[in-house]
Amino acid sequence: MSQKFFTKVSERTIKCLACRHYCSIPDGAFGLCGVRKNVRGKIVCVVENRPSSLSLDPIEKKPLFHYLPNTKTMSTGFFGCNFRCDFCQNFQTSFVRGADAQKQSLLLEEITPQNFVELAIKKKAKSIAFTYNEPSITPEFNLEAILLAKKSAPALGTVYVTNGYTSTEQLEELSKKKTRLDAANIDLKSFSDNFYKKICGAELEKTLAAIKEYHRKGIWIELTTLLIPKKNDSEEELKQIASFISELDHNIPWHVSAFFPTHKMYNIPPTTVEEIKRAVKIGRNAGLSYVYGGNVRENLGDTHCPKCNHQIIRRQGFGAEVIGMEKNKCASCGEKIAGVFE
Repeated sequence: MSQKFFTKVSERTIKCLACRHYCSIPDGAFGLCGVRKNVRGKIVCVVENRPSSLSLDPIEKKPLFHYLPNTKTMSTGFFGCNFRCDFCQNFQTSFVRGADAQKQSLLLEEITPQNFVELAIKKKAKSIAFTYNEPSITPEFNLEAILLAKKSAPALGTVYVTNGYTSTEQLEELSKKKTRLDAANIDLKSFSDNFYKKICGAELEKTLAAIKEYHRKGIWIELTTLLIPKKNDSEEELKQIASFISELDHNIPWHVSAFFPTHKMYNIPPTTVEEIKRAVKIGRNAGLSYVYGGNVRENLGDTHCPKCNHQIIRRQGFGAEVIGMEKNKCASCGEKIAGVFE
């Protein structure tokens, strides 16, 4: 399957097609992600079958609130990432790149896509999730696992937790019946191209284009913005984000999460509950049906009917209880609740 994600540029250079960087990689070199390498004119993912993380998680942890609530998802991730976010919360693994990633991966247990799917079935997970680092940089492993899941356990859902830089070529594969991705939580880190370029090493427009493409292909999506004080939390910027989501589809859930000092941003204070509430209010004022606050002690994660405000799903921490929905509709007024619930 790897041949689908590169093309030859010249005798010694190939173009990687896994993500929207579309790196031109000389022989012997790595792409920006630090795990996809040109080895004699072919792409080799040096971390393939060597996940750095493997865990059975609540689906709410991704966060996905409107996709199979109160279920477990078998989650995996690898070294490397195609972004270089100064606020990365998983920098211990995502910033392991190049020769270090190649060397350290060899110390990890080998887990094939088949092993991963079998483990998910054994653990009675309702889905498999590619998460922790950026899943777009390991499409070969992901697609093989999804293919096996659709064959051996058709009811097993498939999930990406992504920065949204998934290439058009990869999304094309993820929209095919036999390798279909069912849901994704996508980071919309800012609405400033300057923020994306300076702090993440990426471009806003490419992220927005990918979000639109995910949605157009019928993949259930929820968006997350980590609110960083004085960096991406101005009223104007939050209104721009909320407006973009609302214009695309007002039923797309928006998660606004609190930042805590980490990686290269230890000098920035944590986001306050008041700031999270302000962002939630901006989202609702923009016409969004489902806006959630996360990473704070106060519970801002319950789902209410957008029409009558009846409580649909009660949440505490990563736990969830569906209490006001019948056949995907509000038990009080009959309004359809957006999402995938069975």
